[in-house]
Amino acid sequence: MRVLQLSDPHLLADPSGRCRGRMALAALRHGWQQACAQLERPPDWLLISGDLCQDESLGGYVRLRELLEEWGVPVALLPGNHDHPLLLRAALGRWASVAPSMVPLGAWQLLLLKSHRPGSVGGWIDAAQLAWLQHQLEAARRPVLVALHHPPLPIGNADLDPIALQQPERLMDVLQSAPWVRGVVFGHVHQHWQGKAGVLPLWACPSTLAAFKAVQPCPLGHADWPGGRLLELWRDGGITTELLRWPPHEPA
Repeated sequence: MRVLQLSDPHLLADPSGRCRGRMALAALRHGWQQACAQLERPPDWLLISGDLCQDESLGGYVRLRELLEEWGVPVALLPGNHDHPLLLRAALGRWASVAPSMVPLGAWQLLLLKSHRPGSVGGWIDAAQLAWLQHQLEAARRPVLVALHHPPLPIGNADLDPIALQQPERLMDVLQSAPWVRGVVFGHVHQHWQGKAGVLPLWACPSTLAAFKAVQPCPLGHADWPGGRLLELWRDGGITTELLRWPPHEPA
């Protein structure tokens, strides 16, 4: 099962709207095209890991839905801090799996967490969702890939770490005690990053829009380019990942 992760497109209601100096919708379309060209065929699933709509508008989510209709691939969506979860679900709930949700992926399960917290840039997993998560993991009988928007642990960036997931130890205690969890992916930080919590691997995804200052060297030598990540989920429970990069759609 091949899952393409894209992240942080920061769309706007205006199809020509700019965020961080770039046309957000065009950058996301360009990212999908570039990723598919590198993969030679479309992925089995697309995961977009939050900050979908910078202006938190219904129009922004409609623009996203129009793209997804064109692409015709199953989609999983996470709300980030730059999102309106109710409008997201209203516009896309029939077109995509929206967090919180457990999604069957062949021999795997994709567990989507909602780390959005109203009025906060930082993330949060409340007690009700933690209880739901624990129930889902106790019932799991297949390998699980967990996805959320905010980093579940600090990545070593003085600007981003204070606005990562708040009280992450509560989440990590649940994930690390669950034998079926094989990895965690997230967005928010606009860069490639990989690490571990004990033996549990963690991967961050670059943004399709613009990059933040990198904590770790980019394996492809283009830390300032937009990008994504391919996740290959094997029947034996193994995961392999491939970082993808492409030149920006237009100069910043």
